[in-house]
Amino acid sequence: MSQSSVALPALRPRARRTLGGSLLVNELVTMFRRNRNLALLAALALIPVALGVAIKLSTHRGRNGGGFIAEVSNNGLFLVFAALSLTLPIFLPMALGVVSGDAISGEAAQGTLRYLLVAPAGRVRLLAVKGFSLVVFSLVSTAVVSAAALLTGLALFPGGQVTLLSGDSIGMGAALVKAVWITLLVAASLLGLAALGLFVSTLTDTPIAAMAVATGLTIAAGIMQAIPQLSAIQPWLYTYQWSSYADLLRDPVYLSNIEHNLLIQLGYVVVFASAAWARLTTRDVTS
Repeated sequence: MSQSSVALPALRPRARRTLGGSLLVNELVTMFRRNRNLALLAALALIPVALGVAIKLSTHRGRNGGGFIAEVSNNGLFLVFAALSLTLPIFLPMALGVVSGDAISGEAAQGTLRYLLVAPAGRVRLLAVKGFSLVVFSLVSTAVVSAAALLTGLALFPGGQVTLLSGDSIGMGAALVKAVWITLLVAASLLGLAALGLFVSTLTDTPIAAMAVATGLTIAAGIMQAIPQLSAIQPWLYTYQWSSYADLLRDPVYLSNIEHNLLIQLGYVVVFASAAWARLTTRDVTS
């Protein structure tokens, strides 16, 4: 009798469902059914709503902010860009840091990791599924912010022509297309953090510790980016070009910063996904 056939009767419910069906589908369903993750997405959706209401009230009092916020009262679509600029430095990375830090360590803490590695779910396959699910969560969380901001902005403020940062004006349809591209770029900007969090989650059986490290490293990177004396290493930080999405609001589009951002994220994904693979494939999960 094989080892897997002995272990299967003792599998926990989630592990039995995983081995009996699609590992990827099960992972995505579990991710988006988890109350903690749903609460994170709900909190992200509330941020642009609160921001829109605050701008609406401040406009009535004759006060305006700067940057994208100053443009929201003239065109509700700018609430999408304002909300992304507000959530990208802190809230989106925090949500992704929590989910990515829990990816492997959460399974280890629950005692399901060794069962998930029973055939046909091998270590490489499990890691690939976890990584892809983090890509999906990054896209969904960013889309939630954009969708909530768009609905709130159009409900509270006028629409019409959109004035770009370069001074040109485009129609609402073209501006919506740009909003979609910006949402995709912001989601892609978080992939370096996702890979880093996935690697950290292979190092410990304590999810809270992995979440704290993934989130703390992002805070540390932001602090390092603000210190002039560290200018030599700043271009290598995964947070360095997070604001490059604003270049999509120019005509012509500035591609250099966007390309730099995507290359940084790709580099982090390759390095830390490889490190996560090396750690997970040599890790003793039998005990």
